[in-house]
Amino acid sequence: MDQQQQQQDNNPIEMALQEYKEGIGNFTKKMPNIAKKYNAFTEACFADGKLSQKEKQMIALGISVFSQDEYCIIYHTKGCLDQGCSEEEILETVGVTAAFGGGAAMSQAVTLVQECISTIGNNNSQLQ
Repeated sequence: MDQQQQQQDNNPIEMALQEYKEGIGNFTKKMPNIAKKYNAFTEACFADGKLSQKEKQMIALGISVFSQDEYCIIYHTKGCLDQGCSEEEILETVGVTAAFGGGAAMSQAVTLVQECISTIGNNNSQLQ
């Protein structure tokens, strides 16, 4: 085994990509009909259209980060790089994701959490 192959084998990112590739291969063998249709669907979704493949990979990366899906983060970061994204474009994408994630948390805090405090707080005082 050469040194480059050995480094790839010890690289957690390369290992995760290999695990995914093996996993999807095993799934495809066991469920070829579903895998074929899923692959066709995702290929259609990521094809150039009004949005470029690059833009679609950036969207997918943002969603992957927001959902904390490590395999998809790796896969779509690679997709962004493969589509020519610069480091700055990738970091801006995850910055928007962080703003959205923080905004989602804040919107729930200032609405639903406050409503629960008001409702449960009033009900708790009535129950005591």
